Amino acid sequence: MYRLFLSCLLLFIISRPSLAEKHLIVAHNDKIVVQKNLSLAQLVNLTFEKHPDGVWLQALEEEAIALSKRSESWTAGAAQATMGYQEATSGTLHIMDAGVQVPLWNLGQRDAEHKVGVQADESAQTQAAALKLRIAGLVRAALWEMDLQKTRYEQAKIELDTFQELLEKTQRRVALGDLPRMDELLVQTELLQKRSALTLAEAELMHARKRYISITQTNHIPADYHEHLVALQEIEQTHPALVALASQIERKQAELDAQRLVGSGQTALAIGINSDRASKHDPRSNNTESFNLGISIPFGGEAHLAPQLAAINLELSKLLSERAQLYRDLEQAHHEAEHNLAVNQAEMKTAQALKQAAQQHFKMTQLSYAAGEINLLDLLKVQARTQQTVLNAKERALMIERDKALYNQAVGVLP
Repeated sequence: MYRLFLSCLLLFIISRPSLAEKHLIVAHNDKIVVQKNLSLAQLVNLTFEKHPDGVWLQALEEEAIALSKRSESWTAGAAQATMGYQEATSGTLHIMDAGVQVPLWNLGQRDAEHKVGVQADESAQTQAAALKLRIAGLVRAALWEMDLQKTRYEQAKIELDTFQELLEKTQRRVALGDLPRMDELLVQTELLQKRSALTLAEAELMHARKRYISITQTNHIPADYHEHLVALQEIEQTHPALVALASQIERKQAELDAQRLVGSGQTALAIGINSDRASKHDPRSNNTESFNLGISIPFGGEAHLAPQLAAINLELSKLLSERAQLYRDLEQAHHEAEHNLAVNQAEMKTAQALKQAAQQHFKMTQLSYAAGEINLLDLLKVQARTQQTVLNAKERALMIERDKALYNQAVGVLP
């Protein structure tokens, strides 16, 4: 009685129309729309424009403008106005002073500050290019991950439909007495497992779609995003990530040179007037107006300048070590991308040969099963291996195209 109840329950669940064909099993659908006039390069540009780091890039540009404006100033800092007043205790003598003190650029300092502004602007641009390359990598990976998960999902649908057909055939043969009831339960169990596999494949597909939408802030994808492989023997110094770091190093070197020229401080020029007024009855009366000119030159400030130079030099040293490590990382990424592509190209040939052999074997197995030469369990084993070889061949084809995109990413090529 228990077996009969279990059989009826499985039959009720499995004999329902397949939801994999028209509807999702789980009510969670992240829709993706194919846009024919959208290219991969345009998609990367749109994603770049929406990226949160755009605020940071804007700040870099504003900093570069501010540094350039500073170097264009005729003075090395803000001018200062001074005023003074003196009066004798007798109230008969009045002295007034007024002047302006202007800090002057040290020799070569203004040109050095101008170079800092130029390097800051170049650094902002190169860092934007490096960010764009990183975004391109995220978009590339997200697109091909969606494609790979879609292939697995579609294969799971095919396998579920295949077992649905097998169940219907088995049920008819059981009803006619050609097969035992145990075979029907076996197919029903396999069908439930295929339904579970489809549910998981569907979930992975939706997760991949959500990641893509989160990265790009759109649910539109290009109709074609295959890439032409740009093969390089080694990582070139024109790689956007290396260029960006090199520009930061050049800027920091310019800052170090400019700070050295500050020396002990800024030389200041002072210009002023003096008014001396006294009562006409005072024997000291000598009403005069005078013009004053002075200059102040700082010296002996090396000990106070040294910590600032050391701080900039510390940042420069850190950037130099980061560049050396970055080049090693890029070399490793280049090697891995090249190796993965070669492996998948070699495996593709094997996968295609295995698929053809497995399909021929499965056809022969089906004939043997129909003739009663083998049992259902053997047929299901061969069928499972055949379906796996078909999936492997499809995945390898996608992996090759994905690896081309990831190789281009590793060597710093934008779409």
